[in-house]
Amino acid sequence: MLEILYRDDYLAAVNKPPGLLVHRTGLDAGETRFALQMLRDQLGQPVWPAHRLDKGTSGVLLFALNATTARTLGQAFEAGNGLQKTYQAVVRGWPADAGSTDHPLKRMPDDMRKEREEVQTAHTRWRTLERYELPLPHGGFATTRCALVELQPLTGRRHQLRRHMKHIAHPIVGDATHGKGPLNRALAEWLGVQRLWLHAGALALRHPVNGEALRVQAPLGAEWGLWLRARQAPPRHL
Repeated sequence: MLEILYRDDYLAAVNKPPGLLVHRTGLDAGETRFALQMLRDQLGQPVWPAHRLDKGTSGVLLFALNATTARTLGQAFEAGNGLQKTYQAVVRGWPADAGSTDHPLKRMPDDMRKEREEVQTAHTRWRTLERYELPLPHGGFATTRCALVELQPLTGRRHQLRRHMKHIAHPIVGDATHGKGPLNRALAEWLGVQRLWLHAGALALRHPVNGEALRVQAPLGAEWGLWLRARQAPPRHL
């Protein structure tokens, strides 16, 4: 059963767990569980995803409950009008207290939407919430530095947050595509959890039917507390 964060006659929002695809895709043909089908069965009615989250990302996932609302939401997400997305992530290293990344992104090779420009503007705001120095020797250093950051994408490009954090040399921990494999593996063994440490914590928008301000929040999973406990652990060599 998916955790339902919000529901009315037009919308439903769930807290998607990491490792769950939003819908069926040929890029991951071996998967048999999808958020769309799970919510459809759970509510006993058709649902339409308003946006998507990567398989490894957890957090707020919004669905429309009829085709008309789905079209309205789709246009809003496409234009970015009145939308604010807020994410939390753990990244390698210690970023500055706050910053903004304005770096164009090329269309990814598997993006089938051929009408899109080859290079698109992309803008992300970020700020550091907490810094960790783990007693984990790695890469010739006696400790491993990571940080919990808040991310706000001001545009909606594919893998934007993951690509922008890589661009500023602070890749998201657990990112197999844009991150650092040896560090990801070392931290997964250290923490006892292997996942992409990216969470869609909040989504704010105007309700597509009544126009009222709506904010849906998804709490971090219990596993995020491992970062606080891990930095207090004794030194350990892997």
